[in-house]
Amino acid sequence: MREFRLDTIGPTGDCAVLRVTGEVDVYTAPMLRERIRELAAGGAVHLIADLGQVDFLDSTGLGVLVGGLKRLREDGGSLALVIETPRILRVFQITGLTKAFAAWPSVADAITADPHWHKTAETQAGSVHEWCRQHGLS
Repeated sequence: MREFRLDTIGPTGDCAVLRVTGEVDVYTAPMLRERIRELAAGGAVHLIADLGQVDFLDSTGLGVLVGGLKRLREDGGSLALVIETPRILRVFQITGLTKAFAAWPSVADAITADPHWHKTAETQAGSVHEWCRQHGLS
């Protein structure tokens, strides 16, 4: 298993990417919750949580993501997920949370699908793919 890490890319305007690595469980989920709160308090309310390197996600982690989504929506924001692992995607399918969250196979796909994010990336870097390349997300 990989060590738990939270890396923030951005914010770029009111947008940021959270790259999550390792296990999101009762021990690590509070760190994710706090990071989402910090970003929102700083004005970054359009987040993408890149779960591509997540090995395990328990109900506490799901609860943090749902709570984060609610908080960001209250501020006019959004929370999209990048899920590459079938095992993690299955957790969201079983719980019915695929209806609440937009889930994408890559950060570029998540940015392209969100008009606000898309405009921000194009303004900053000329294109979504160039923004992702500049931030080590390609």
